[in-house]
Amino acid sequence: MMKKINEKMRITFYRSFASLVLGLLSAYCYGAATNHEQVEEGAKQYLINQLTDNAQDTNIDVAIVKIDDRINIPDCPTGFQYNASPEALSQSYISVRVSCKNNEWYLFTSGQVTRTKEIVVTQGAISPGTVLTTSNLTMAEVDVRRLRYTAFTDLASLIGARMKRRITDGQAIQSNMLCFVCKGDRITITAEVAGMEVKTAGIAQQDGVVGDNIKVINASSQKAVIARVASPEEVVIHL
Repeated sequence: MMKKINEKMRITFYRSFASLVLGLLSAYCYGAATNHEQVEEGAKQYLINQLTDNAQDTNIDVAIVKIDDRINIPDCPTGFQYNASPEALSQSYISVRVSCKNNEWYLFTSGQVTRTKEIVVTQGAISPGTVLTTSNLTMAEVDVRRLRYTAFTDLASLIGARMKRRITDGQAIQSNMLCFVCKGDRITITAEVAGMEVKTAGIAQQDGVVGDNIKVINASSQKAVIARVASPEEVVIHL
């Protein structure tokens, strides 16, 4: 009876040990990347590194075209090398040459690049004359190919501006859509002279966003001057 029990325990042990070994081998095989996977991942990282250097606040996403499993990719002890021409790097679909110093082998693969930028867009439709606030603006990732003009990337910098025309929900905010100081607005003209400030009332003769130089009329002298828009209520002259 004791002999049968020992034999049963020995069989159970061998079965458990065999299962453990097979499990470890399976995990190793599954975890080890194939040459195809190494090349695909290497090409992706190469493109991300090349494109990120000149991204300028642009987010880069790369999707590498899967390499046909029937294509033979030899081992490369020194590591695969990747190269794309400067002209190709500006495109949406980029061809990458993959090679290995150990032999004369090479192939071409390609990646689809998506370039997005976080910009200020409308949150709901906005009518002309509406003052922009945090309730009608939001940030969104937008494909840069959709941006025909320079967009705003700082939501806070638009608070207080007024829309000049009706725009739809989710539309990118552009400088020609709005004015901080609008033509006909009564504003304060601040003249800075040798560290001193002199303020007077004025009337805007042009639309302008912060930083623009616009023509304004001094309400007291009726003289026209060029002043820089500082806020929705103020323009500044440096004398």
